[in-house]
Amino acid sequence: MMASSYNAKEEDGHHSGASGPGSSTVKSRKPDNTAFKQQRLPAWQPILTAGTVLPAFFVIGLIFIPIGIGLYVTSNNIKEFEIDYTGIDMSSPCFNCSQSFSWNSSVPCKCSLAFSLDQPFESNVFMYYGLSNFYQNHRRYVKSRDDSQLNGDSFSLTNPSKECEPYRTSENKPIAPCGAIANSLFNDTLELFYIDPNGTRTPIPLIKKGIAWWTDKHVKFRNPGGNNSNLTAIFQGTSKPVNWRKPVYELDTDPENNGFINEDFIVWMRTAALPTFRKLYRIIQKKNNMTPTLPRGNYTLEVTYNYPVRSFEGRKRMILSTISWMGGKNPFLGIAYITVGSVCFFLGVVLLIIHHKYGNRNNSSDIPN
Repeated sequence: MMASSYNAKEEDGHHSGASGPGSSTVKSRKPDNTAFKQQRLPAWQPILTAGTVLPAFFVIGLIFIPIGIGLYVTSNNIKEFEIDYTGIDMSSPCFNCSQSFSWNSSVPCKCSLAFSLDQPFESNVFMYYGLSNFYQNHRRYVKSRDDSQLNGDSFSLTNPSKECEPYRTSENKPIAPCGAIANSLFNDTLELFYIDPNGTRTPIPLIKKGIAWWTDKHVKFRNPGGNNSNLTAIFQGTSKPVNWRKPVYELDTDPENNGFINEDFIVWMRTAALPTFRKLYRIIQKKNNMTPTLPRGNYTLEVTYNYPVRSFEGRKRMILSTISWMGGKNPFLGIAYITVGSVCFFLGVVLLIIHHKYGNRNNSSDIPN
């Protein structure tokens, strides 16, 4: 019969053995005898009963459903108008312009689209351009930029990052700004006109500043040279992107909106996550509280058609939209809240019926005779 002895040191992770000259100590792999390593820490486990589960389902349903209804109604109160000007159909005014696949056409093509607004647009109106089937989220496309160059670093201006290849150099000169994102900058020009009842065309003033994020405008994007306003001299020795008609220092006549701090350029450089997206183009500010920003009536959209999309079967559109405290028009969030709340409330009713029908039977079966 074999006997075993207990040693406190062995429980603590130590083996007894001969220690002295020429002897080797054998280390145990047993964890230390602590509450953490031996998993003896106090634990808490919720006990799910009908008294705790059913009220939780009903409370979630009663909270989520009103919130969802409020979000959905708020989203529906946002007015939005969208017009496609790709020119796919032969009857479209922009059909002839859409046949060009060139980025650098010597003569820009122009087309006009007439539309009408059935309801007036109050408060500030935001004009967006939208693209479809354009994958700005492609990995190589997203990486094809040099943030140091865009931040005004003088060394990166003349020595762009290798991530910009194959749009890093042109004609043996560094490209500024480099990369595929900057090279594919959206360059259509959109103008809006209101048609008076007597047929007079009144241009709608479009604000081009204030469309970019503040952090992008004042932190991430800076012109090289500091306070030097002579951008022509600063960008000397660089080349414009391949698909651009003019260099970056000629994007605008306003020095506060020229070069790398041009807001149209900044908005485009913030890549979209989905292949169908919209980006803010202009803002139509409300003049006074007596008249709507865009009254009901007839309008004309004048398009300088520069951006080719037929090569990748894309679509272009112009969107007019108001906003609310929750942003632009997006019914998904309200529908999601209503759905989750309705499912929870329905499950609560079903579980309440099951508990009422079978709960007493289970309780009585547990009582011994």
